[in-house]
Amino acid sequence: MVHSKVVIIGSGPGAHTAAVYLARAELKPVLYEGMLANGTAAGGQLTTTTDVENFPGFPDGVGGAELMDKMRAQSARFGTEIITETISRLDLSEKPFKMWTEWSDGPNDAPARTADAVIIATGANARRLNLPGEEKYWQNGISACAVCDGAVPIFRNKPLYVIGGGDSAAEEAMFLAKYGSHVTVLVRRDKLRASNIMAERLLAHPKCTVRFNTVATEVIGDAKPNGLMSHLRVKDTVTGAEEIVDANGLFYAVGHDPASALVKGQIDLDEEQYIVTKPGTSYTSLEGVFACGDVQDKRYRQAITSAGSGCVAALDTEKYLSELGDVPQPKEKI
Repeated sequence: MVHSKVVIIGSGPGAHTAAVYLARAELKPVLYEGMLANGTAAGGQLTTTTDVENFPGFPDGVGGAELMDKMRAQSARFGTEIITETISRLDLSEKPFKMWTEWSDGPNDAPARTADAVIIATGANARRLNLPGEEKYWQNGISACAVCDGAVPIFRNKPLYVIGGGDSAAEEAMFLAKYGSHVTVLVRRDKLRASNIMAERLLAHPKCTVRFNTVATEVIGDAKPNGLMSHLRVKDTVTGAEEIVDANGLFYAVGHDPASALVKGQIDLDEEQYIVTKPGTSYTSLEGVFACGDVQDKRYRQAITSAGSGCVAALDTEKYLSELGDVPQPKEKI
């Protein structure tokens, strides 16, 4: 069993920003980046994104995987211990907190590591529909983030589709209308789940159409490697009639699943299973446990906001450890 002052669980912008700040504060953070944790490679959702054009400091854009490689290298440079293992069990019932890894530890083994403080930065995954063609055209026409991807050239002045019936779907459709030639929203039921004001705005928008009782059944496009989607097969759920429509972009607005199972029943989660943090901070309901990134942010879900919340988590953690007397004091200048 190894003891650390602070352990970070996660591998996205929030996790690595927290690691950089804590390492520079000489707190020797340990970061468990996971081994395909929650089905996602180390680096989180950005590893499934091709071009990131809205992260400051990269005027020409940067690949999602490249951006995460740079963040990881920066964490390591300042002394973060990065472990490519998934934390499968976390015991927050007493201090120090205990954790077990997925592959190396058996159910009856002693915990792999204990820590005075833990930062949960496990992220969230966009829900997928597993349509035929989805895997091939993911990030080649299909996206789960209009704000992230809507302005890229392949969508400009092209027919675009959004799947979903809530406020997020309405917001994404109206955002995409600034770039696409027209936006069609597919709604499975005969009415929108969105709030009245959002529904009214969407239905009145001149570049948006809502098709009720309609679902997508297949994504079609160029068969060559890295080919782009070009069409969508849709089905009327009432009549059963199918048709193929021109579609150069498909955006999912059917929700996200926060990776919070590790702490369920130990700290407060909201009704959608996001970790509840005190507004403006990273403090959870349990002293010594902090959260940052998409696992506690269901509104913005951007790389830059995740990184910002990672900074907040690090500063909150440093303050907490300082109050415990665990923060190294600055060396006197000679």
